[in-house]
Amino acid sequence: MTPDPPQNGTAAVVAFTNVKIGFEEGDVLRGVSFEVLPRETLVLLGETGTGKTLTLKLAAGLLRPTQGRVEVLGQEISSMRERELLTYRRQVGFVFQEGALFDSMTVAENVAYRLREDRLEEDEIESRVQESLRFVELEHTGDMLPSELSGGMRRRVSIARTLATRPPIVLYDSPTAGLDPVTAQTIITLILQLRDVFGVTAVMATHRLQDGFGLARFRFDAESKRVVRLEPNDAKASSRGESDEPITRFMVYRDGRVYFEGTPEELAESKDPYLQKFLV
Repeated sequence: MTPDPPQNGTAAVVAFTNVKIGFEEGDVLRGVSFEVLPRETLVLLGETGTGKTLTLKLAAGLLRPTQGRVEVLGQEISSMRERELLTYRRQVGFVFQEGALFDSMTVAENVAYRLREDRLEEDEIESRVQESLRFVELEHTGDMLPSELSGGMRRRVSIARTLATRPPIVLYDSPTAGLDPVTAQTIITLILQLRDVFGVTAVMATHRLQDGFGLARFRFDAESKRVVRLEPNDAKASSRGESDEPITRFMVYRDGRVYFEGTPEELAESKDPYLQKFLV
């Protein structure tokens, strides 16, 4: 099972240019610009209310900016009509914090939902559902309802549902929030697999700095089917784009703007008091 490959070359998969969005209380994002390249993972950090989830919703075409451009997969989605956005959203995976599963549907029906919307043949749908559930090691749950699953299992079903559509990019909204350490590590391992086996580009909003460092310092080895630690020099070379390993970068929001953008090493070594708060 292989998602559609990301674009060739170094063209950005995601590009925000001077993006602003606000509500009655005022602007939340106040001129945000950044790019995410193929197979890269951008980890969004920031205090509650600084716009991390809004960024994901803008990239998914669920919200429109009040100013600026949002381009994803070579398409300017900030100016799309709703009918165009419906087609676009089928190309992007979104893993919500709480899983966002339909309570009245079985696990298999949840995973198959978007495939049926796309009117795939039933044989193809069944095959993809089984492959996706097998990927997250939940093939035995197909006939169960979400209410019968633990929080971690629901999060894994959400990943399976995303994988079934074979997207080149996945947006993760606090995918390990509220989970115990062992279950959280399972989710990070699945994210590593999607990145390292299928070449998925990702943007992940999180409060857990350790999740970001896990993505930066480890990789999933398809041959041994194990997570292996990158050697320190390899990890640094990867973060600078000087190796074939996927790149993980960190971006920290403050007061609606990009306060820091750089490598895991630069963040870890920073003496900035605001950044230090995320290292505790």
